[in-house]
Amino acid sequence: MSVLLVGISHRSAPVSILEKVAVGDTDRPKLIDKMLASPHISEVMIVSTCNRVEIYSVVDAFHGALATVGDLLTEHSGLALGEVTKHAYVRYSEAAAEHLFAVASGLDSMVIGEQQILGQIRTAYATSDGQKAAGRVLHELAQQALRVGKRVHSETGIDKAGASVVSVALDRAAVLLGASNGHDGLAGRTAVVVGAGAMGGLSVAHLTRAGIGRIVVVNRTRERAEHLADTVRAAGVDAATVDFGDLTVALAEADVMITCTGAVGAVVTLADAHLALAKRDPAVRPLVICDLGLPRDVEPSVAGLPGVSLLDMASMQADPAAGAAASDEDAAREIVAGELATYLAGQRLAEVTPTVTALRQRAAEVVEGELLRLESRLPGLDDPQRDEVARTVRRVVDKLLHAPTVRVKQLASTPGGDAYAAALRELFELAPGSAEAVATPMELRAVELADDFTAGHENENAQNWWKGMQE
Repeated sequence: MSVLLVGISHRSAPVSILEKVAVGDTDRPKLIDKMLASPHISEVMIVSTCNRVEIYSVVDAFHGALATVGDLLTEHSGLALGEVTKHAYVRYSEAAAEHLFAVASGLDSMVIGEQQILGQIRTAYATSDGQKAAGRVLHELAQQALRVGKRVHSETGIDKAGASVVSVALDRAAVLLGASNGHDGLAGRTAVVVGAGAMGGLSVAHLTRAGIGRIVVVNRTRERAEHLADTVRAAGVDAATVDFGDLTVALAEADVMITCTGAVGAVVTLADAHLALAKRDPAVRPLVICDLGLPRDVEPSVAGLPGVSLLDMASMQADPAAGAAASDEDAAREIVAGELATYLAGQRLAEVTPTVTALRQRAAEVVEGELLRLESRLPGLDDPQRDEVARTVRRVVDKLLHAPTVRVKQLASTPGGDAYAAALRELFELAPGSAEAVATPMELRAVELADDFTAGHENENAQNWWKGMQE
């Protein structure tokens, strides 16, 4: 089995496209079920964040699986297939694992080094695992990616050099509110945080450190809003909660608003903004809105109102602060490369294990058969003699098999190592089915892909093949 990745991110598509392909928490289980219905897909994990949608699937036929994923993305987004393929990227096998490790490390984020992606990958895996859509392959891949990400953040300064989308947005908000040195411009002011999820919690943490005077939390679930407000109070900052119906009242008193709900439609309309601004003088008290939702939480037309500055994901993409120091990024990439090599070696070893197991079982069957034949020919052997003969025969067979089985495991960890396992199956007449039959479920290796993609060209061929689907 090989891993196929189909993704669309801030690097390949504008925000308008990302909004349409965004996969919410309610949509993710449905898409997973639909993909698992394909005969070519056995495992699925969907990583969906504010700036990417990536579908990782374990497949036994490249073309069929890619067509399934493409059809589901077009159906989900409402975009034409050609529009989807125009902005999508495809990674296959080793390249898919390398990409996920880079993503988990914050190397592919809009703001290099941000750590929130680790929680999002963890959530994606938990969702798949809960639906029994994550088997051995995705389990090992996801867990290794999380370990790689943690190692990068603990051993390099990439998270210090970079910043989260929230911190970049609030840095810009502070400047717009009249500060000359970053977050100091937020000190003593009032902020409204719409959404009490992970991004909402991150926003509250940044605002608290910036010395914000008061935070009002708005969320559809009042209990979650109260919990987040309690966190704010515990940090020594004044906090309150309001229902969505009173959002305009809270907005009228705010200096900055951060929205991050993940809602399908806009939660702050032009009419809402008009109503809030009517209760204040925008010339004296400007309002900065940081729309970190995807799809957008705020109607774009709000940006045209006097005294209002709207920062959205599109503007964040061009922010020069979204970078890490070159040395930290290089160090992170070295860690990813080393961890990838270790992971791939382990995967290749796991693939050859069933063949080695089958070979040893075949040898054991031959030995037992010959011992039975010897017993029928020499019935006069006493028990000690019979045992000594059996030990000698088994010892000879074990010694003969030791070198080739150890060597094939060593060679399996190298690129193209599966060819040695194939040679063993051919030389000892071990059908792939027999190797699988004697292996444990954790050792199973599915039938080889019918598609012949070489290591050097498989991803280029994959990308080009899909790009040609709409022609």
